[in-house]
Amino acid sequence: MKRRNFIRNTSVSLLAALNAPQLSSAVGHASNRKSTFTPIRFGIISDLHQDFSFDAPARLEAFISDMQKWKPDMIIQLGDFCQPKKENDVIMDIWNRFAGPAYHVVGNHETDAGFTPADAARYWKMPNSYYSFDLKGYHFVVLDGNDHNPAHQPKLKYEHYIGEEQMQWLAADLDKTGLPVIIFCHQGFDNDGGVDNAAQVRLLIEHANRKSGFRKVQMAFSGHFHQDYYNVINGVHHVQINSATYYWRGTKYVDEPFGPALHKQYPLLKYMSYYRDPLWARVEIGGDGTVRIMGRSSSFMYKTPQQLGIPVNDWTYPAVSQISDRTFKLNKQL
Repeated sequence: MKRRNFIRNTSVSLLAALNAPQLSSAVGHASNRKSTFTPIRFGIISDLHQDFSFDAPARLEAFISDMQKWKPDMIIQLGDFCQPKKENDVIMDIWNRFAGPAYHVVGNHETDAGFTPADAARYWKMPNSYYSFDLKGYHFVVLDGNDHNPAHQPKLKYEHYIGEEQMQWLAADLDKTGLPVIIFCHQGFDNDGGVDNAAQVRLLIEHANRKSGFRKVQMAFSGHFHQDYYNVINGVHHVQINSATYYWRGTKYVDEPFGPALHKQYPLLKYMSYYRDPLWARVEIGGDGTVRIMGRSSSFMYKTPQQLGIPVNDWTYPAVSQISDRTFKLNKQL
């Protein structure tokens, strides 16, 4: 598809999503414009990579053990968790030890080995590869950033796109809720390299906020980049959650510190800067809208990415073995 046609078609699709017949967004919204929020706590982990790494079960066990002690209202993983196959039941058995609500986001590597996002959703017993739910006074939206971008012919191995059908669903879903919204998507839409149509997704969100008369969409969490950063765009807080396991150096930077046997069993290991300890985060939202993200810090097991010659900002943000602690405040005022 020519770029001009792609831009035109994308714009038409977005306008259709924004103007599609929807239930009234006024119902129940007035009471949610108040500046107060409902306190909630949740645990979040991303990019475990069971299929590429040698100790994913132990890392997940550490996360679940911490969540069992902390007792949050829910937990969620942000994708690149495990391929949907019988051999990975060991991961699901650990995950299911958490007694409370537990949710999944589909990453691009769930589609390896011929699997689809729908296969992953079925394996995890989720309603779809994208869906939403209400909990403790919030509306949570899980997006699937693996749709086919029609500009890519033939289709790429890993697509990063929110398709027309999903965009229309998102517009209608946001319109129907009067609760503050938190979005999860494996590939973010706050910078380059996430979903291809990130600007269109942000425009849809901003339209939903203006239509509601208050800032309905408050936060968006993503993984995928194995990095640690935070952006605010038009009042929406975008939080990147670092990988639980490693920093991806890319195929230009090879190091094999684990020995021939392990590197033969896990051929992508030579491109990873492995974290000594697993990373995850606790997230708390207070009644006044104060968000506290309590991350974990580790170190690299062997040579750091910088010691291997990677420029500090080779992937836009520095390579670090941590999820930073952050505190910021939500605001419903536009």
